[in-house]
Amino acid sequence: TGPSPVDRGKPGSKVHAISDRNGLPLHADISAANVNDHKVLEDVVDGVTPVRQPVGRPRKRPAKLHGDKGYDYRACRQALARRGIKARIARKGVESSNRLGRHRYVVERCLEWVTRFRRLVRRYERKASHFLGFLRLACAVICFRRAVKLELLTSNNPK
Repeated sequence: TGPSPVDRGKPGSKVHAISDRNGLPLHADISAANVNDHKVLEDVVDGVTPVRQPVGRPRKRPAKLHGDKGYDYRACRQALARRGIKARIARKGVESSNRLGRHRYVVERCLEWVTRFRRLVRRYERKASHFLGFLRLACAVICFRRAVKLELLTSNNPK
């Protein structure tokens, strides 16, 4: 009848993303579908490139990070504390899954924008590097479209 459904031998890949408050992707990475989220957290956080601000030095990391219960491990909290990031992670068995809803919505919106690219909905590439390249290209296109949209909005409204 096939393999057991509880052995977690899931084929495919999973997208991990960090976004800003507006849902724009700062960094995106992939892993195998059967890898727990907390094992990839450090790689994703370290992958964030400096973000230019209007004044001062570029921020290298976010000030705080909101995460769901998949990241509720002591190692994740310690890794974020070492990097000077305040962890806002839902706790297993203590908090309801609705508590981080408005913050989680931002990342879900980011991932939904990524899935609008047909090539990323279903993985056609055999090599992970090719799929990662298309994922990061999609994130760049999302950021570019948002920048163009904001520029059009500000140019149409004279002050």
